[in-house]
Amino acid sequence: MKKYSRTTAYPKPVARGFLMLLALVFGSIFVTVLAALSSFSITQNHVQTNATGKSRALALAEAGLEYYRWFLAHNPGNLTNGTGQPGPYVLTQTDPEGGTIGTVSLNVSGNMSCGQVTSIDLTATGYPSDGSNTSRTVATRYAQPTVATYSYILNDSVWAGSDRIINGPYHSNGGIRMDGTANAPVTSSLSSWLCTDAFGCSTDQTKTGVFGAGPNSTLWSYPSPQVDFNGIAANFTALKTKAQASGIYLARYSSGSSSNASYWRGYHLIFNADGTVTVKKVSNTQSLTVQPINTADGTTDHTVISSESTFATYTIPSSCGLIFVEDNVWVEGVIPAKVTVVSANVTTTGVAPNIMLPDNITYSGSSNPGLTAIAENDVLVTGDSPSTMALSGIFIAQNGAFGRNYYGCPSSYEPRNTLTIHGTTVSNKRTGTKWMNGCSGGDAGYQLRTDAFDRNLATDPPPFTPTISTDYQFVDWHEQ
Repeated sequence: MKKYSRTTAYPKPVARGFLMLLALVFGSIFVTVLAALSSFSITQNHVQTNATGKSRALALAEAGLEYYRWFLAHNPGNLTNGTGQPGPYVLTQTDPEGGTIGTVSLNVSGNMSCGQVTSIDLTATGYPSDGSNTSRTVATRYAQPTVATYSYILNDSVWAGSDRIINGPYHSNGGIRMDGTANAPVTSSLSSWLCTDAFGCSTDQTKTGVFGAGPNSTLWSYPSPQVDFNGIAANFTALKTKAQASGIYLARYSSGSSSNASYWRGYHLIFNADGTVTVKKVSNTQSLTVQPINTADGTTDHTVISSESTFATYTIPSSCGLIFVEDNVWVEGVIPAKVTVVSANVTTTGVAPNIMLPDNITYSGSSNPGLTAIAENDVLVTGDSPSTMALSGIFIAQNGAFGRNYYGCPSSYEPRNTLTIHGTTVSNKRTGTKWMNGCSGGDAGYQLRTDAFDRNLATDPPPFTPTISTDYQFVDWHEQ
């Protein structure tokens, strides 16, 4: 028998378990990586599917809005999709091959004032049929665009001084000297015009439609299409009839011709935040010698009230915020709702009333208020207006001018500090609220003037605010 010594080496067994352990470890890593990649791919696929679905949902919603715009073009004022029943209205959208790509749920509602539809609100929700289980909703307002989309609309040449800050589109059918800061488009309907000393040119000079020392000249454009002042003119006879039937009507209190003191009488409207308007009869005004905004106008000013008496307090009708005054009217106070004040005379030939602004006009914090003030002739800031003045609203001088006469300096009426207008100014003639070198080398009138158009009024103006186009447009668009 063979004997082994104690030092003889025995052969070691093969480590089969170690190889299996390695296989399990790397297999687990592979499976984990594969699962992660698969999960990532699935997540990305879900994200892509969701993004595609949302894009299709938005396209479907917009298609629904465009459909109803087409429907209204052929069926004006029809708010029921031709069914005579309230919505929502479900529309099926198909592709060119006839397959269904989704549905649209459409809601339609009209905004009423004085018995007329002023605008239409459309809400469309798109549901694509691609399995993405997504939807998107778009809401729009469909209406004729009004003058409220501008900060200023003028039918005459104008000089905007260096103190002016203008936020909102500024347009003139005449020439524009822009020395102020305009932060929105400035457009003139003229390619060139004659600048005289009335516009700061020492000698008569031919200038481009818009020129001046103001910044942001890249926003200036000329010639641009005219704004038709005949087209935007209010139908005073129709407004009087509507106010007598559904709003508030005040008959003429003044009398005689412009050479008589009684001609300058009228009504003083003081708006209250509780939804009422206090009306006073103006029986007498001060006769002040002035330099008028436009040289063709008379040199006697009757804007300052010297005596008045309380006449009545009215609750403004919620269904028709229209006040027609067949006389001169002074307007101030806190506007509680959507209100349109009209100063015009359709009874007596040769009588063209004015609107006077003696004090601040602001809005209450409820019911989305707004003011449109339309004068047959001038809209004038009074001589005794506050030194710091704020005016909210749309102010329209249909045949006259918007501004403040020059009262001579020194006087208790000159100069003034700051005038802020939040809304829109529409003037047939040249405007002016500041007079260069009117106070012993200083300027008279308001020294600093800021204008900004009101976005809320642009999309939801008071009743009978003049439109600048007969075509209905989407004046507001937002996703819910």
